[in-house]
Amino acid sequence: MESFETQSIKGLDYRTGRPIEVEVLDGVIRDIRNIDGSPHLPWLAPGFVDLQVNGFRGVDLNSPPLTSTDVMDITQMLWREGVTAYLPTVITNSDEKIEAAVRAIAESIRKCPALGPTIPGIHLEGPFISPQDGPRGAHHHAYVKAPDWALFERWQKAADGRIRVVTISPEWPNAAEFIARCVSVGVRVAIGHTSASTEQIAEAVRKGASASTHLGNGAHPVLPRHPNYIWDQLAEDDLWSCLIGDGFHLPDSVLKVMMRVKRDKAILVSDMVDLSGLEPGEYKTHIGGDVVLTPEGKLHLKDQPLLLAGSVQTQRQGVWNLQKKQLCGLREAWDMASVRPATYLDLPTKQGLEAGAPADIVVFELRDEDIQIVRTVKQGFVLYEMDSQSIGGNLHG
Repeated sequence: MESFETQSIKGLDYRTGRPIEVEVLDGVIRDIRNIDGSPHLPWLAPGFVDLQVNGFRGVDLNSPPLTSTDVMDITQMLWREGVTAYLPTVITNSDEKIEAAVRAIAESIRKCPALGPTIPGIHLEGPFISPQDGPRGAHHHAYVKAPDWALFERWQKAADGRIRVVTISPEWPNAAEFIARCVSVGVRVAIGHTSASTEQIAEAVRKGASASTHLGNGAHPVLPRHPNYIWDQLAEDDLWSCLIGDGFHLPDSVLKVMMRVKRDKAILVSDMVDLSGLEPGEYKTHIGGDVVLTPEGKLHLKDQPLLLAGSVQTQRQGVWNLQKKQLCGLREAWDMASVRPATYLDLPTKQGLEAGAPADIVVFELRDEDIQIVRTVKQGFVLYEMDSQSIGGNLHG
């Protein structure tokens, strides 16, 4: 990585629109001062923190064999998107393939310690989810199973203890005990891909479940008016709600209601798959088969256009979507993708753009139809500079 030699960054504060100068010393924000304005200043905001990344630009974290080079490549590509921290997400698969995937991620960090701050953990999404069609989503039915603590410990050992979030369904008889054991060792538990009852969700929260994975998705197409597991999770004050903001997974009206109910516990996630960032067209995937990626950024099954085949929009695009449709302002949309997920993981960057916080800063421009990332800085180091030939140093060195 290249050191950010100029120890100040000037731009417009994403919270107020006012011109500021951020002083950085030893990787920490030392001071933020108001300055005179300029019509050419870019915007400044905290780096994005993405709790769900399955793949990006042709790199699939769930398609074996996963290599350390794959993890390094996807990390560098995410820096271009303003992401300064993310959780590689390993989904339902055979026991051996899950073990191989988490081991490859851990090995990549051992080989290149510079990756560590960008990858604060792994998200294990499955296989302890609902076996029912609908809630199971695209996860392979053959590998879905009840929570198994011994198996989880085996995977955690392979991951060098880096599994930080586990998505499960509390409908399994032993789910409450499993949740409590996870929480006791510092692993956060999210409810997702579930058909759990009101009582099972309430018990999961009592045992320490703390979030909902892509709430409103991974569900039956038709639910009872009330009660149902979406309302039940919304009503639990202690649950953070992770939401996909691509404009396709959740209707605008649903996003608006969920954001209003959860307020500062609403989190934006990408849940990107490997086709994210690729050109529109037809593709063949190992999960959905033949799929179509539209110019608008919607990924659907070729033979069933109404069925989504995954998310292909980054957090940057999600933030743009929320504020463009006036579901919220720029500050709230950006906080949903940065400060709030950092707070959920209890990362030092939860302070955001404040004196004393790590200098994880994104410099960007607001354009008519896009947010353009100009520079991504982490702990005072430049990870990405637009138009630069050197990005994040040589991770493969």
